[in-house]
Order: sequence, then C-alpha cells, then structure tokens
Amino acid sequence: MTITVISNPVCALHNMDPDHPEHPNRLHKINDQLISSGLELVLRFADAKPASIDYLELGHDRAFVQSIFDKAPREKSERVWIDDDTIMMEHTLNAALYSAGAGRTAVDQVMNNETMQAFCAVRPPGHHAGYSTSSGFCLFNNIAIAAKYALETYALKRVAIIDFDVHHGNGTEDIVQGDDRILFCSSFQHPFYPFSGTEYTASNVLNIPIPAGTQGEKYFELVEPWWEALDAFAPELIFISAGFDAHAEDDLGHLRLVEADYAKITNRLIELAKKHSQGRVVSMLEGGYALSALSRSVVAHLKAMLV
Repeated sequence: MTITVISNPVCALHNMDPDHPEHPNRLHKINDQLISSGLELVLRFADAKPASIDYLELGHDRAFVQSIFDKAPREKSERVWIDDDTIMMEHTLNAALYSAGAGRTAVDQVMNNETMQAFCAVRPPGHHAGYSTSSGFCLFNNIAIAAKYALETYALKRVAIIDFDVHHGNGTEDIVQGDDRILFCSSFQHPFYPFSGTEYTASNVLNIPIPAGTQGEKYFELVEPWWEALDAFAPELIFISAGFDAHAEDDLGHLRLVEADYAKITNRLIELAKKHSQGRVVSMLEGGYALSALSRSVVAHLKAMLV
C-alpha cells in the first residue's frame, strides 16, 4: 500500500495560546514520531495547497465563509474569540485554509491513483464546524468539504465518513445529514462535549455513544453496527475523521483506547476499503492532545494502513 502524508508548515503557525491543548506541538510531535519509528522511510509526503472560497462553500454557507474572512485578525497582538475554546490570531485563517485544502489534495491524489491512501496531518481540526458555525477548535469542516468535493468532482455515488474522535462530530453531522450519498458513522464519549449525537438523526447517520471509562474490547462490541452498515452501503471512497483523544492517556476525554485499538479500527476500515473502494482511504487528523499518545497512535494508524 502507498500512503501519502499531506501537510504544510503554515498549519503549525496557528497558535491560540501557549496553554491551549490544540497547539503547534501536536504536528511537531507527529513528525518526530514518524522519523523515530522509521515509518518516514516508507511514506510519501506532499504539501497541502490552500482551499479556495468556492471549495469551502461545498460544505459551508457562503455568508458564513465570508464572516470568517472578515473576522480574521491582521495584527500580531489581535485575538478574535469564535467561542469559549476557539481563537483566531494572525495566522489562523491561513492555517485553516491549508488544513481544508489538504483534503482536496488528498482526494485528488487518491482518485487519480497517485497514492492508495492519504493522511492529512493538519490543524486546526474540523469536525465541530457546521454548515454556518465554527466551534470546538474548528474553523472549517475539513472532512465534510472533502467528501462533498469527491462526490461532485469524481462522480462518485457513495462515500463514507468514520469519526472515532472522543467528541461527537456535530459539525460533520450538520453538513452531511440527509445526503444519502454519504454514510456518517461516529463514536463518541457520552455525555460529553458537545452534548449532541443522541437525539434523532437522519437515516444516513449512525452514532454510537460510548460511556466514560470504556476500554477497547467493550468499545468494539459497541461499534459493531458500523461494519454491517458500511458493508451494506459499499462506499466508493472512505474518509476517516481521525481523532486520537479517546486514548487512555488523553486528559481531554475519559475513554480508554490504546494504540492497538486504533490499529484494529484502521484494519477493519482497510478491509472494507479493499472490498468496496479499491483500497482508497482519506484520513484527516482531528483531536488528540496528549502528545506522546497522539504521535504513537498516528503511527499505529498508518502502519495498519500498510497491511
């Protein structure tokens, strides 16, 4: 299997606050771990390009996109609070454009057979950004936009998004609900931020709430419905919202997954990709804030793709 890691140094310039959990060292630690693990030697690397406004509007309201551009700080000391957790500083807009744009690069490379799978090591993350909202560290919804782009550009009939972040991907659900071309499968700690995902959902959404303290074996029992739904849906391209904050070492959540669990999830998804989508997978980084656990989990995720 060929895997391409897509990123851009601009994504590390976004720095909300030295004490904010979503900080540049997340990407630096992942890069260090790819090198120390030896995985760097078997991966391809590509630079993300910034997203255009037209591309962002595949998943977002035009007025909302313009509002983010309008709010973007221009001065070094300026800060704009989007919500209690999300801050824009002078580099934030550019970082968000490159983060979203990585999804387009990944889809193009996978669909044009330049790589079999792609992993976007980018920030800010995206899955809490809804059709007309930003929140939870997220400006634009990187994964939902990429899924819409794949459908519109490559005439695909069915794509799937699997989100195993510790937090519900409420923004992704907001954008894709009711679009029967997209199956959205999500697991998340419940009750927990953003306190959503258990109310009525559209027929193309399969949410699995997970109790705090859940370990790997029980987690896989709970998400078993995913595999049958994905197999029946037969996606032509699989997207992964790869959040690693359900790791036992991550203080932002209270689930107890470990690297082997992320490898197991990835293995199952690769099996389905080989069966239905010619092995094509686009994975995008979401959460994960315990730096060592995050970087080890990313390595386990990528190694599982190589099987």
